[in-house]
Amino acid sequence: MRIYLLGFALGVTLVWSPTFKANPSEYGPIQIPERKHEVGVASWYGETFHGRTTANGEVYDMNGLTAAHRSLPMGTWVQLTNLRNQRSVTVRINDRGPSIINRHIDVSKAAARALGFVGAGLTTVRMELVSSPPKGKPLMAIPAVAQAAQPVPIPQGRLNY
Repeated sequence: MRIYLLGFALGVTLVWSPTFKANPSEYGPIQIPERKHEVGVASWYGETFHGRTTANGEVYDMNGLTAAHRSLPMGTWVQLTNLRNQRSVTVRINDRGPSIINRHIDVSKAAARALGFVGAGLTTVRMELVSSPPKGKPLMAIPAVAQAAQPVPIPQGRLNY
């Protein structure tokens, strides 16, 4: 009986969740922000989600350099800099999240390791857009050469989630 109640509660939560929608077409077009950078809280996710499907259909690999963001288009490359130790890494957005309001981006365990905050769980990062996904290309077919791309602007002011 407990398993049925748990399943029901999970189903109700997913249906009425304000952060995620079951039908991606309900999101409408996503605009590339205009600001050069944003500062926010980063967290990481690993073992629990390893092997599960991400929002863009890929299988999540905690050892890959990927991240979840609420509004950036799938396939966008973002350079993250840990403001506590100045370590940087470039990640590709392939999922939606984080589900916790005060956090701005969830990164893979490998990205958290590169940024040096696996033990802490959270850190403050500067997020800079490196490149957006090419138009007309599948979201999963983004080349791994985004490190050489030029930054694109991010909008000014606080983003409303």
